[in-house]
Amino acid sequence: MNLNLTHKNALVCGSTQGIGKASAIQLAELGANITLVARNEEKLQHVLKALAIDKGQSHNYVIADFQNPEDLQKHISVINLNFHILINNTGGPAGGPVFNASLEEFDRAFTQHLKCNHILAQTVVPGMKKEGYGRIINIISTSVKQPLNGLGVSNTIRGAVANWSKTLANELGEYGITVNNVLPGATATERLNEIINNKATKTGKSVEEISNAMKNEVPAKRFAKPEEIANAVAFLASEAAAYINGINVPVDGGRTKSL
Repeated sequence: MNLNLTHKNALVCGSTQGIGKASAIQLAELGANITLVARNEEKLQHVLKALAIDKGQSHNYVIADFQNPEDLQKHISVINLNFHILINNTGGPAGGPVFNASLEEFDRAFTQHLKCNHILAQTVVPGMKKEGYGRIINIISTSVKQPLNGLGVSNTIRGAVANWSKTLANELGEYGITVNNVLPGATATERLNEIINNKATKTGKSVEEISNAMKNEVPAKRFAKPEEIANAVAFLASEAAAYINGINVPVDGGRTKSL
């Protein structure tokens, strides 16, 4: 199986922590040149030092805010690279019932997730077409298949991103470009810690009680490691996944009840 990404250039968003960081590390291990994207330069520099360079890789980073799509586009456009791989990944919207959500919350989430994904795709796809190789991988959520209680805005926006992705896959498939979604389940990240702490505060239960209850919803009876999500990302980015296009891939230990 050809998982070698030597000479491939990958743009990895939200890559200073969690799934984004794990994905950048895994893609570099397979030989890709990584461009990290996030807001915090100190954290970007820290991750940059963790990326493999044993296959002659060259890595860099971009400081950008996903609440400012035009600024993001400007920073990416000046990089003199044709990107073969785009990993769309950014922090999830705040929790809460959808009925209580303000219009501003929807606007922020739509900008951060769908608008930025779209701008990045428009920026890198011409180079992918030129190279005859493209992998756009969106890190979304299992809420695409089964909405999660207490994450109303996230459920809504993730569904929009999934359908944007499927539409794009249909349009770009003939150029050797695939577009797929990875749907992480409960994964041991800062985002999950925030969700657990919020639930504990609202219910009066302990963090341990909330954590154990969430684990018991998963047939595997544990949370995913970020590296386990990154493994799916790396496979979809490789030549081996060339005929996999326009799908949702849950990586959730079996938690989602639908096929």
